[in-house]
Amino acid sequence: MGAYYVTLGMRKGKYTVLLTSSCFHIYNKGSVIMGKQVYIIHGYGASPTNHWFPWLKEKLLADDHQVSVLHMPNSSDPRKEEWLDTLANSIKSIDNHTYFVTHSLGSITLLKYLELLNPLPTFGGFILVSGFSRPLSLLPSLNPFTEKEVDYNKIISAANSRTVIAAKDDNIVPFQFSQNLSKQLDAHFISVEKGGHFLEDDGYTAFPAVYDILNHMIKGI
Repeated sequence: MGAYYVTLGMRKGKYTVLLTSSCFHIYNKGSVIMGKQVYIIHGYGASPTNHWFPWLKEKLLADDHQVSVLHMPNSSDPRKEEWLDTLANSIKSIDNHTYFVTHSLGSITLLKYLELLNPLPTFGGFILVSGFSRPLSLLPSLNPFTEKEVDYNKIISAANSRTVIAAKDDNIVPFQFSQNLSKQLDAHFISVEKGGHFLEDDGYTAFPAVYDILNHMIKGI
């Protein structure tokens, strides 16, 4: 699966496609294949009740999917092993009906967890929002999460669909870090002109683009 690039102009939860390849479509509400398991993994300093996570959970539950928003421990002072253990204890099985949506630190944590699985089963896919795989100068305490490079080929082989979303004005995770992660994962890359770090403070209590992209994955369009 070759990577392609999409630029979205977003404001107050609305979006328009500015640039897209011929094989990608953002679409409105439609029928959804039932019975998927979706795990939502928050990032540093967050909880399941922050930002757009509750909104996305309710949207997916309304579509009859199973949704788990994981509560990552000590999110203001996270420890890599504790976060990996949380995923190991919370994710009971992975298969073609399993999808992940992650934010910020939750993204590299998911990749590290998947890398540890042997064998790593084929699964539906993931959306990484503001993901990174390099140390962040603003948050050196998170360096243990990025010390060792992920086996990207292993994850590429297992994940049927892969998307990374980043905003050009993110002042926490540099845009280039997320863009580089998309290349490492041979993932579709969604570039947002103005979105910051996609936090509640940035106006993100809802995130329609994530919902639509996930539906796109699930329906295999």
